[in-house]
Amino acid sequence: MGNIHPSAVIEEGARIAASATVGPFCVIGPRVVLHDNVEVKSHAIVTGETEVGEGTVIFSFAVIGEIPQDLKFKGETSRLEIGKRNRIREHVTMNGGTEGGGGVTKIGDDGLFMAGCHIAHDAILGDRVIVVNNAAVAGHCIIEDDVLIGGLAGIHQFVRIGRGAIIGAVTMVTNDVIPYGLVQAPRGVLDGLNLVGLKRRGVTRADITALRAAFQMLAQGEGTFHDRARRLGEETGSDYVREIVDFVLADTGRHFLTPG
Repeated sequence: MGNIHPSAVIEEGARIAASATVGPFCVIGPRVVLHDNVEVKSHAIVTGETEVGEGTVIFSFAVIGEIPQDLKFKGETSRLEIGKRNRIREHVTMNGGTEGGGGVTKIGDDGLFMAGCHIAHDAILGDRVIVVNNAAVAGHCIIEDDVLIGGLAGIHQFVRIGRGAIIGAVTMVTNDVIPYGLVQAPRGVLDGLNLVGLKRRGVTRADITALRAAFQMLAQGEGTFHDRARRLGEETGSDYVREIVDFVLADTGRHFLTPG
């Protein structure tokens, strides 16, 4: 086992890499796997059928891998998979999956989960996701790569948020959000594109111009939102716009936040 403080409780069956560190007064459950260079700081709990990827740091008083907060949960297999190099700050909670959602909650690589945020059962999060203090992601959500969720925001169950979108602070999101969308206001409104994020990632001016034109067409074109997206797909040559079109046309039965 790794560098384990003598006051930590390591239950029999836990698998801890030699390079991992477990701090004072931590509890590590019997079905937990901690990979290379994982650090669990003092007073954190990692339990359930939970696997934590290389280089992830779990800060004090986080509770990772507990059973779902779902009354339908009846003790079935419940798994949590956390990727590499995540930063999981103080008092964060992440729950395992349920039978009705596939049984697994997944966290990608290089995420930042700030103090007090919650990731619920069966949520699937991509890489480089940032969830700011006290925000909550409900069950069965899909959060794609490079999404930023602002402080005190709430993401309703089954919602999808497309790659590169940004959700403002104190915002409730009840419908799907297109890739690169900007959502704000207490009852989330799709208010534009995440232009700052696009520029920071080095997206070309031509693609940003194409995205702006696409947003205007989705906002003001004729027909339903899906009709506009189909028409946009027939006309665009931008891979970024095509990503929005494919996201909208995916057959999920969900509604979208549409431009105001």
